[in-house]
Amino acid sequence: MASKRITQETFDAAVRENIEEFEMGAEEAIREAVEQFESQGVDLSNIVKTVPKVSLDGLQEPTHDVLQALNDLQQALTGSQLQEVSAHLVRFCDQCKQQKASRYLAAQKGAYPILLAAWQLAATSDQGLLLQALNALAVLTDGQPDLLDTQGLHLLVATLARNAANTELTCCGIRCVRHVCLKHEQNRQGLVKAGVLPLLTAAITQHGQHADVVREACWALRVMTFDDDIRVPFGHAHEHAKMIVQENRGLKVLIEAARGRSSTGKRRVGLLLS
Repeated sequence: MASKRITQETFDAAVRENIEEFEMGAEEAIREAVEQFESQGVDLSNIVKTVPKVSLDGLQEPTHDVLQALNDLQQALTGSQLQEVSAHLVRFCDQCKQQKASRYLAAQKGAYPILLAAWQLAATSDQGLLLQALNALAVLTDGQPDLLDTQGLHLLVATLARNAANTELTCCGIRCVRHVCLKHEQNRQGLVKAGVLPLLTAAITQHGQHADVVREACWALRVMTFDDDIRVPFGHAHEHAKMIVQENRGLKVLIEAARGRSSTGKRRVGLLLS
């Protein structure tokens, strides 16, 4: 039997009622709300369990930190204020890293198109801002691969292709690939069709001395061979594995990478080969 779910607004209203009607402190109000809903069989895994904060000017409705960061980012994007966009991307990313519930709430409130706009702005400005946008996207899509759309898919491949020589951008871009492909067959097939496989194998060759890039690329290649999307009866795991080996020299690339890596790196490459 599927667990019951509630919205963030419902949970926040219960906490607010505990504070206003029963004069509880913030921590007690949250604890009471959690106990109340869990006793009813409600799944609270996607609920942010903090009290929304009042804005500094007091003019806005109380909101959670991740949504305030998202709102500030959107306003900075509207004015194309690059320094502020950069600062708010970092804030938003930090908030999303704290817990899965923050990422879920941000996604529910339209974070993906806002990050896509930041990504597009960064692509025409500087690589530092682009890295921050990709970092935020990688964090947001962790566990939420459905967020990726066709525009984002093609932009991701284009970003990897244009910045192939940049170690940090390559690593972060490949992390995005891994996140949006895990348990998502449509994204896997779309990215393979768009040409991501040669970019992944080329990254291992070009950045072979950078363990983070090799690790991310190996994991991304491995995810391309998964059959883990329960919504799809038949995936292309076998076809993707053949393409990696036959069309993109995958086996040779991985063996060469293993030769030049530490024992830990060799184990990671070996895991992909197994």
